[in-house]
Amino acid sequence: MADTQQVDPKAERKATRLARQISTFSKAHGGAEGQIAYLGQRGARIVLVGGDGTWGDLVAPSYELAEKAVAKSGITVHEDFDGELAAKVRTGPYEWTRMAGIQIGGPSNG
Repeated sequence: MADTQQVDPKAERKATRLARQISTFSKAHGGAEGQIAYLGQRGARIVLVGGDGTWGDLVAPSYELAEKAVAKSGITVHEDFDGELAAKVRTGPYEWTRMAGIQIGGPSNG
């Protein structure tokens, strides 16, 4: 008996949509690398770092779907967000102000 897996068309469309967003980010920022972080029942976070140091993220409904999306996009995926990948991130005034606001009651960006 052949082993046949059912393909969820809705999940496939979501993976394709995420892959397209990843590819668009990559093209806009001189390439991209990423890391997938498990978020529990919420799914998985795909953190992207562009070749120019710009970063962004997307949330997938499951870790498996996130893996499928990054595979379709063709970007390099790292196991952890540390070391080499983290060193490529460039932050600007917005991020520093926002981080200060969260940590020590600094000014809001709203």
